Amino acid sequence: MYYSDEQIIIDRIKCGPYDNNAYILICKETNESIIIDTPMDPEKLITASLETTPKTILITHNHMDHIYGYSEVLNALKTDSGIGEHDANALPTEPDYKIIDGQIFSIGNLKIKAIHTPGHTPGSTCFLVNKQLFTGDTLFPGGPGKTQTPENFRQIVQSITEKLFTLDDSIQFHPGHGEGSTLSKSLAEFKIFKSKSHDTSLCGDVEWAKS
Repeated sequence: MYYSDEQIIIDRIKCGPYDNNAYILICKETNESIIIDTPMDPEKLITASLETTPKTILITHNHMDHIYGYSEVLNALKTDSGIGEHDANALPTEPDYKIIDGQIFSIGNLKIKAIHTPGHTPGSTCFLVNKQLFTGDTLFPGGPGKTQTPENFRQIVQSITEKLFTLDDSIQFHPGHGEGSTLSKSLAEFKIFKSKSHDTSLCGDVEWAKS
């Protein structure tokens, strides 16, 4: 068990050579669950999920390291799946639904809100339940996810500042790779970045405190 409170249990399944995280969000009262992302080593995710009642699979974005196990997990759990509407064309099979900004998913007594955060990919989506935020490759401790162009970088910064940093800063966030942090710590790091001038061509792997 990775995290637990009075309403939710969160399991984190670490997968593959890129230190990917898949998450299982479980309603304590009903044992119903939602899976976030389907990386490599899908058998680990399947085994853990079958101890619950899976209701759906949510994909944060369409990069291969996050969807490598998609078909295998989907077939084993016999549930439906969704991904951000602007990333839907890259899944191995057509998703059952396309996620839009602000969409709410209910499992048991839990409500999970989708937050569209483009930049890393056009359809990148974060998911918020209570004070736990699942950021995919949008936000990491120390900086944003990797971007391919300066336009993408400006877009991901806008997503983070307007969609995530406006949330309660005590929220814990859990990225698609590695360890998590809190929004308050991330905002403090971003303020260091914001206090400096930057080349307009900035993109790629950016660290708030060092860039």
